[in-house]
Amino acid sequence: MRPAPTLPELRRHAIARSLFAPTTLPRALARLGFVQADPIRAPARAQDLTLRHRVRGYRAGDLERRYARLPIEEDFFVNYGFVPRPLQALMHPRTPRSAWPPARQAQAAAVLAFVRERGAVHPREVDAQFAHGKSKNWFGGNTNASTQLLDAMHYRGLLRIARREGGVRVYAAREAHPPAADPAAAYDALADVVVAKYAPLPERTLSELVLRLRAAVPQWGDQRVAALKRAKARLPSARIDGVTWYWPEGENPASRRHAPPEQVRLLAPFDPVVWDRRRFEAFWGWAYRFEAYTPPGRRVRGYYALPLLWHEQVIGWANVGWQDGALAADFGYVAGRAPRGAAFRRALEEELERLRTFLDA
Repeated sequence: MRPAPTLPELRRHAIARSLFAPTTLPRALARLGFVQADPIRAPARAQDLTLRHRVRGYRAGDLERRYARLPIEEDFFVNYGFVPRPLQALMHPRTPRSAWPPARQAQAAAVLAFVRERGAVHPREVDAQFAHGKSKNWFGGNTNASTQLLDAMHYRGLLRIARREGGVRVYAAREAHPPAADPAAAYDALADVVVAKYAPLPERTLSELVLRLRAAVPQWGDQRVAALKRAKARLPSARIDGVTWYWPEGENPASRRHAPPEQVRLLAPFDPVVWDRRRFEAFWGWAYRFEAYTPPGRRVRGYYALPLLWHEQVIGWANVGWQDGALAADFGYVAGRAPRGAAFRRALEEELERLRTFLDA
């Protein structure tokens, strides 16, 4: 029996298993299992910032440009993003907890017939055809009711995203398929994707994520607690400083092969290395918060601060953008200053050069 790993070993394991050697885009998507999406570009969308570390020669926008030719779909998992088609198939047919009233069902049926007739439609075509008017969005503002209906139909599995035009979803009809024969096994498979993406996981985060799958498969809401119990029973674990940690079977967090390279990486706020803020504080001893939706006067690190990973430590952050045609980066450091030495300066400049190349799509 192996001795329990130490917290530094878990940290190195987390970095090494997530920041794997760059590969092809299809292979990286399959290995990640799920890529969270976000529309903000500062300096690029979160999905692109995530994939640039894991795909050889990746350029900003490659995922959107190649989406229609890839075996992936946009859908909701633990968050909204991109999932392989076999994973999406496990989640559908999705039955939301609240049923549509007859009038809404009639609207959806009419829109679905329109989409099937056209093959693929932009939201403005649906709005022009049906003139559904305006409605309140979750921000409290007004949005096209047709857009909200299309989003709801997509969530229910009636529609799929065929492609994007200028970042806007273009919808097509989604073919129905039978539900999973064994809901418990399907829920376990979804839980395994979560663990593979974000491990090693503290117990509380594992619990939150497995229970959060209810949004992905609301039809199996009664499976959540049992699925979490099964996950805790089958996954390897260790208790360190009062916290139980979990990781996939067959992995050895204490392996010496997990030594991180002497490299600087600027990570997306939703990169799997830093996504779990609870784990982040355990590994690096300070609190990182995503502040894009925080009022400017209350921001501590900036609108879209990218965590700065140096070797195995997240030592600070950077806000990056274009200024007068050149890449500009504003850095902050937890210690109040950058590390001394030529090695860090060289590694930082190499990362900025990689970022320039990535953005020059």
